[in-house]
Amino acid sequence: MTTLTRAGSRMVLFSLCCLPVLIGVTSEAQADFLSDSHASFETRNVYFNRDFRDGPGTLQSKREEWAQGAMLRIESDYTQGLIGLGLDMIGMLGLRLDSSPDRAGSGLLPVRSNGRAEPEYSKLGVTAKVRISATELKVGSLIPSLPTLRPNDGMILPQSFQGALVASREFSGLTLTVGQLEKVIARNDTSSEDIALNNKNSRFSRNAAGAHLSLAGFDQKLNEHVSVSYHYAALRDVYSQHFIGLIASQPLGVGVLSSDLRFSSSTDQGQAKGGRIDNQVLDGMVGYAVQDHKFSVGYQKMYGQSAFPYVEGSDAYLVNFAQIGDFAEADERSWQARYDYDFSNVGIPGLTFMNRYISGTGAHVSGSSNTGSEWERNTEIRYAIQDGTFKNLAFRLRGATYRSSFARDADETRVLITYTKPLW
Repeated sequence: MTTLTRAGSRMVLFSLCCLPVLIGVTSEAQADFLSDSHASFETRNVYFNRDFRDGPGTLQSKREEWAQGAMLRIESDYTQGLIGLGLDMIGMLGLRLDSSPDRAGSGLLPVRSNGRAEPEYSKLGVTAKVRISATELKVGSLIPSLPTLRPNDGMILPQSFQGALVASREFSGLTLTVGQLEKVIARNDTSSEDIALNNKNSRFSRNAAGAHLSLAGFDQKLNEHVSVSYHYAALRDVYSQHFIGLIASQPLGVGVLSSDLRFSSSTDQGQAKGGRIDNQVLDGMVGYAVQDHKFSVGYQKMYGQSAFPYVEGSDAYLVNFAQIGDFAEADERSWQARYDYDFSNVGIPGLTFMNRYISGTGAHVSGSSNTGSEWERNTEIRYAIQDGTFKNLAFRLRGATYRSSFARDADETRVLITYTKPLW
């Protein structure tokens, strides 16, 4: 990911328009390269308010910011021939709308050393790609979505990585993935850093960084109702992780029964820079959908001597990973009850509602001899315009209440207004 200066931010659109010049191919190949290219423009307006309900007066009592994000994506087609070449680009711009030093740190904006949020920041990601048959290699700026790595994309700009990733779909229903990531660019930053271990609640010895993150795995669709997956990740000299997953659905009575079952096993790796890591987690969700209603229950249990490890700034791939808490402390067990409703059949297509409650107990937290507990309640209302001039304009309200015996209590509200416009 290339970091841009303030003046350089105004060059993002110009740079993206220079796509054909950036590759050394013939005019005929360029025509093929551009014939089926795609471009889209996305805006995100986000208001974030996290009100801490306890803690000493010396700690920040609230994080409250409002910001605007914009992204221009261009994805080329491949040149003709046995080996197809292509290029993708994404220009990103973040603007401060409201912030102050006593309320900064929401994750929307970079924060200066004096505690003030930057008024604007921007970055340009470039990804070269090569295709041979149904195998694709991408090198450069990447935003993968794997069970072992889920980049955070819940604010005005997404988290991204630098490296190389191969995805092969040579066989029907089977996707093979292998790659190596060298650096990470946080969602609210412009500079690349070493990929590090998330150290929430000081659950490990430190926020250790690894030289690179290696990834490998497969996803196999067995039939229209069942798929299985295995993935492996290793943050060098920090931790390694194995993941096994099963997703299934089956018509049952008047509705559909669905399940998402997962198992992960993690250990420290190499020099163990983050300290001892020994974790196994068994988690899953079972749901039953009837017309526009869906009722789900989930369970998550930590085993081993440590908490669940995952990459700093990313989302843990756990069924009880929520808006504030992750319920991933050592020995913690948690359950979830969830309800979803789609208003389509009552004449409001695009309107959905979600409410869930998660409770965790038995957590062994660093620095305490007592077991801890926590709970979280999330509510989300989302409406997306389905057609017409403003198709893809979406409004989203997210609320959370979090209470814990070992972390700060908090109430949180997020308001997101997003719009995506295909350009060609």
